Amino acid sequence: MEHPGTEAAEQAAALLTAAGMARMPARVMMALVGSPDEGYTAAELAERLGVSPAAVSGAVRYLQSMRLIQRLSRAGDRRDRYDLADGAFQGVGVGKAPMFTELADLIDAIGTENADAPASVARARDTADFLRFLAERMPQLVDEWKQNRDADGAQDPSTSVIPS
Repeated sequence: MEHPGTEAAEQAAALLTAAGMARMPARVMMALVGSPDEGYTAAELAERLGVSPAAVSGAVRYLQSMRLIQRLSRAGDRRDRYDLADGAFQGVGVGKAPMFTELADLIDAIGTENADAPASVARARDTADFLRFLAERMPQLVDEWKQNRDADGAQDPSTSVIPS
């Protein structure tokens, strides 16, 4: 059975894969973007994606460790269900800020060690400055997005699934 949004989910997963995410976690994550309110079981994900339960299991463990998806428990249901974590995409952007800062420091060190190559030093400094800018601005951008979303009435804040 073809699920709504399957083609778009596969295209989005392909983009994430091209950006460096492993293929199966990208496919599982994008399937969960369009999941029903009760989420999907691992078996339902495997069926939807046409893959083995083992492939889904590995992808689910990875995505949970990255805090991109969450396990849902329902009373009376012995099977775990999964859904996209609240604020998953916003969390990725904000969560990368410390890594950008650390990478900038290391790039500065590379530039310092290469002082006899002025173009290299300038390139390292420019790259490090850009990464620090991203680290500083990412949390601000998420806050700004939330304010604009709420101000535009795009979503009633009382029903938001994005943590404020």
